Amino acid sequence: MVKVGFICEGLTESILLQSNSFRQLLSSLNIESLPVVNAQGSGNLLPHNISGYISLLEKQGATVVIILTDLDEDICVTLTKQRIAARKQDIVIIAVKTIEAWFLACTPTMRAFLGLPGFVFPEPENEINPFETINNLLITHWGRGIGRQNAGKVKLVTRLLNHGLNISQAAAHPNCPSARYFLDKLQQINAPI
Repeated sequence: MVKVGFICEGLTESILLQSNSFRQLLSSLNIESLPVVNAQGSGNLLPHNISGYISLLEKQGATVVIILTDLDEDICVTLTKQRIAARKQDIVIIAVKTIEAWFLACTPTMRAFLGLPGFVFPEPENEINPFETINNLLITHWGRGIGRQNAGKVKLVTRLLNHGLNISQAAAHPNCPSARYFLDKLQQINAPI
């Protein structure tokens, strides 16, 4: 098994990366995940911080380091990657616009969560604020939302995981290329050269 260290920008990503469904995916790919490093904000994913996180993971045996962050307000993925300035051997994954867009792309999970068997979200990565979009869907269909920002995001990811949320679903969506890229990179870790 290849030991992989994950560095992420926040609690939502950390919960997702430590979930049973994600661990099962990693296991199927012959990947062992080390404890996830939560940088506690994309502003902490800067070169002077990342080197310490990477050292910590390498001391724990990581041979691959994956950094997961949101695009947020950046103009493009390239600028976000330049801001992070990771080493060439590290894998940087940028969720477009935010990780919650991947949630919108998980069609079976969103159908179960909303109780709407016909639910489809055609362009999840085009949403300015995917968390607010999901919250508004809940208000529209159930009369109440999930809460606001941090506490609401934790509730959201936890509830979606209970409804079957997984990266493979998001990657299967035809218009969620950042999730597809993440899954592709995971699959390449143990691929024959």
